[in-house]
Amino acid sequence: MVKALVARGATAELSVEDVELPEPAAGEVRVRVRAAGVCHSDLSMINGTVSPEFPLVLGHEAAGVVIAAGAGVTRVAVGDHVAINWSPACRECWFCRRGEPWLCVTAEGVSSRPRGRLADGTPAHVTLGVGALAEEVVVGERALITLPRQLPLAEAALMGCAVLTGVGAVRNTAGVGPGESVVVLGLGGVGLSAVAGARLAGADPIIAVDVSPEKEGLARACGATEFLLSDKGLPKAIRSLTGGRGADHVFECVGRAATIRTAWQSARRGGNCVVVGMGARDDMVSFSALEVFHFARSLTSSVYGSADADHDVPLIAAAALDGSLDLGALVTHRISLADVPEAFERMRRGEGARSLVLFD
Repeated sequence: MVKALVARGATAELSVEDVELPEPAAGEVRVRVRAAGVCHSDLSMINGTVSPEFPLVLGHEAAGVVIAAGAGVTRVAVGDHVAINWSPACRECWFCRRGEPWLCVTAEGVSSRPRGRLADGTPAHVTLGVGALAEEVVVGERALITLPRQLPLAEAALMGCAVLTGVGAVRNTAGVGPGESVVVLGLGGVGLSAVAGARLAGADPIIAVDVSPEKEGLARACGATEFLLSDKGLPKAIRSLTGGRGADHVFECVGRAATIRTAWQSARRGGNCVVVGMGARDDMVSFSALEVFHFARSLTSSVYGSADADHDVPLIAAAALDGSLDLGALVTHRISLADVPEAFERMRRGEGARSLVLFD
């Protein structure tokens, strides 16, 4: 049995419970989790945005140490330090063969998978096939990426989702270059990672935007050169900082129609608007046919940072090791499993950045 954070329903209170995980089958690996991030996607599992199966072990962003491996495992070995990739590519479907592993069909539409049992014998499900808010997880070997031993496992947990998504949106989806102007709307863990990614890319200026003035210090620590509060005059304020044109690249990291609309209006003519936040299916955004033609802006989404985790996570790890990427700047709270409900409340209030669950 391992301790895990369990949701028994969309409206039920969260609880730390005993969960019995299966032994690793062929091609599977058991990992002792050292740290796990509390992600907005975990909140989406219980607030109605997506519809997983319950009871559900929450969590999908983590790093840890391999403690057991099933038959035929060759990718990792017992004792390896690993980051968990919640969307491992199959390398065989049409999207993977086309070089778009972030769109792999094996993860499309999957919010939970069956794995293990609760102490009372009830079959359990795990978030995105992982269930990382737990002392241990059992995952397929393709979901693991080996990490350098000198990289602290606590902050390394963020590379499996927030950092890969935010940095990937800048590097892979938008292809931001040196000297290009960047705006990031929404400064949670992913948004701050996008700010850090913009600094890595050499963008200038880097304009960070949030509804909370308390986010300014976090934004500047991650690389923002300017900070603005979100209000009705935001597009005009952004134009004043970008030669009157608007930004070359605007990243929407909230997932709301109103914010997407603001991001679109903040991009220059011919600029790029990238939606990183996951929104609700009934939250509609509209554009006039004339403005779509006239402004010649591009509008796209960035799914999992348009990243190939096997390629991109080692690059992010190298940046963390050489000091060009400060993973610790993304963490504002280091907590226990029992503290996750309060972390969700902070998330709802827009407070802080990443909360990180630490295990012994």
